[in-house]
Amino acid sequence: MSTHKDAADAAVTDPGPDEQPWRDVTLPAARRVDDLIARLTTAEKIAQLYSVWPGAGSDGDDVAPYQQDMVEDGFDWQTLITDGLGQLTRPFGTAPVTPAQGMARLAGLQEAIVASGRFGIPALVHEECLTGFTTHGATIFPTALAWGATFDPALVERMAAAIGEGMRAVGVHQGLAPVLDVSRDARWGRTEETIGEDPYLVATVGTAYVRGLESAGIVATLKHFAGYSASRAGRNFGPVAMGPRELSDVMLPPFEMALRDGGARSVMHSYAEIDGVPAAADHRLLTDLLRDAWGFDGTVVADYFGITFLHSLHGVAGDLAGAARLALAAGVDVELPIVRCYGRPLADAVQDGSVPASLVDRAVRRVLRQKCELGLLDPGWAPPRPGTVDLDPPAARDLARQLAEQSVTLLANDGVLPLPPTASIALVGPLADDADGMLGCYTFPRHVGLHHPGLPLGVTIPTVLDALRTELPKAALEHAAGCTVDGTDTTDVAAAAALAARADVCVVVLGDRAGLFGKGTSGEGCDVTELRLPGVQERLLDALLDTGRPVVAVLLSGRPYALGRWVDRLAAVVQAFFPGQEGGQAVAGVLAGRVNPSGRLPIGVPRHPGGQPANYLAPPLGHATEVSTVDPTPLYPFGHGLSYTSFSWEPPAEQEITCLTDGEVRVALTVRNDGARAGVEVVQLYLHDPVAQVTRPVQRLIGYARVALEPGAACRAEFTVPADLSAYTGPDGRRIVEPGDLELRFGASSGDIRHTVRVRLHGPERAVGHDRKLTSTVSLTDVP
Repeated sequence: MSTHKDAADAAVTDPGPDEQPWRDVTLPAARRVDDLIARLTTAEKIAQLYSVWPGAGSDGDDVAPYQQDMVEDGFDWQTLITDGLGQLTRPFGTAPVTPAQGMARLAGLQEAIVASGRFGIPALVHEECLTGFTTHGATIFPTALAWGATFDPALVERMAAAIGEGMRAVGVHQGLAPVLDVSRDARWGRTEETIGEDPYLVATVGTAYVRGLESAGIVATLKHFAGYSASRAGRNFGPVAMGPRELSDVMLPPFEMALRDGGARSVMHSYAEIDGVPAAADHRLLTDLLRDAWGFDGTVVADYFGITFLHSLHGVAGDLAGAARLALAAGVDVELPIVRCYGRPLADAVQDGSVPASLVDRAVRRVLRQKCELGLLDPGWAPPRPGTVDLDPPAARDLARQLAEQSVTLLANDGVLPLPPTASIALVGPLADDADGMLGCYTFPRHVGLHHPGLPLGVTIPTVLDALRTELPKAALEHAAGCTVDGTDTTDVAAAAALAARADVCVVVLGDRAGLFGKGTSGEGCDVTELRLPGVQERLLDALLDTGRPVVAVLLSGRPYALGRWVDRLAAVVQAFFPGQEGGQAVAGVLAGRVNPSGRLPIGVPRHPGGQPANYLAPPLGHATEVSTVDPTPLYPFGHGLSYTSFSWEPPAEQEITCLTDGEVRVALTVRNDGARAGVEVVQLYLHDPVAQVTRPVQRLIGYARVALEPGAACRAEFTVPADLSAYTGPDGRRIVEPGDLELRFGASSGDIRHTVRVRLHGPERAVGHDRKLTSTVSLTDVP
């Protein structure tokens, strides 16, 4: 979008090519950027602060909220790039293209941008990448809630590196992931995108993702900053009722760790408003905290149309210029996904003095520094030329398989699993033979592909039926759907029940179909009022249980569903949070026994469908008490998961330890595999603070370790725990470590504590900040 230039701009001249320090790769980035900014007109600066979305339509097939109201068909591309361009929005992830087609088109767009502007600065290209590069034909990994179930940051880091390598190969620079929102209410449709309900798990796993993506040269974008997942009643975009202490102690630590220890170079503001202040207009959040306290020097980008929403939804700006002024002053550097506020409205506001030019300079300096670091300001830069790029290579599929297998969680088992190899099996349920049950909302088939009827999935995705036939070739396997995921028709329930009645065992595959804004039962904009299985799936389950045959429930879902009504009647329960393209084999492998399950719940499974939100991080009065008739105790707690082998835990040698308030303690125990097959135990370490200046969670996770053991083998797990991990936000808003008594609790879950070590902290109360220690460390040693 070409904008008029003020009088000062008229004096700007471009020295000859021999006098352009901004192109000198031997100079520091800051000097190069300062030199370039001095040459730019106001219009050219503003052009670096917005994006263009080639191929986005306004026909109602939204891949972003309110897209149909925001995107205009037939925009003038050449006019938009006259003064340069900051970003390109999703050239691969908007419509089905092959890698070669996408690269060819992107090369053409970049060449036009370079040729149009005076300085030949290419655009930075961003894409979604939560469950893999969100483009047709790229590997589809498990959703983020499944990452949490693995309790394996190292594997998640490898996954993210593989995602980034594919993106980088085709000319993408920035990935809009990971989601670091801590789940607070599972009714929220985007629960599937979260890593779980515990901030330590979210922080450690999310930071690992950031390290992997950044290692491939892709700018990781943390979202959604901050508080987005805590909306009232779990409604998307809903107001957030949260005090500063909860924000500080629960919602912010994952972002803080991912920035400081992960090296993320971008942050996306959330759509949330906290206590009436939308994040996009919150100077305290985006500047005072993020920049000044945490020292972040990367870019803050808008969630799609989030700046416009300051005017159209939040009502804190009277027009688009007012929205631009609020966002730019708060610290939002780049408007995504298209130009609305940071184009003509911002230029006019700078011209009339209502927006200081210094704010534009501040934002463009951050944008250009990032482009400089990415090599986009270097002489001779060129986009990758179209060629043969495999976005679903065998190594990536193998990572997807490992993640899927490690994420599948066995919640209950009366001995019916593993299934006998020659059993008569009735495999029923709406997702038993449906590949969509493997896929989250931010996978290409469910995010974009559903708008293209007849489009192949792009990758091979065996269903549970396909995979179970492979796993158990000698079993007598019959299949019936029984019902659809979210329909109301019960016509086929009786036939499914009849199939179950004549089988040795019935496996029923239930759950969600992901989508956007009502096009699914889980996903962005697909919120629910209570945690009941969608459609008539509960009626199907009742009919199957009434046959008297053993019933194994398999959940392929984006959120936990209340199962308390059936807990005493189900023979086994298997939970798989959208496990990706290799999920069918992973689930079948667990059912057949090839895979010994090692997943652990990253979020509790409720007993009852109402009474939300309930979270294990609650203080004492947030749990079951004698003063309320409502018991929020989950059916299966955070961290829960079973195995096909058994483990014994030998207690720590020391039961009581003293430590300075600026020191650390070491605690250890030994885990032994007492069973007949290899397996993985997940040792979890929780902190209990019995007396504090404010109410505290009864316990919270501060460490964990996956311990893989052969039959009869043992391992000593030693945790080093800094006193800083006991810090919390006190009454005066300072984060403090205080002297007093604590408990370190070793558990197989938050509801299964095995051993406790008492710790007494002594010394002065300490105020701690961004430089505090954020993690415990663990060492594993084989024991004879």
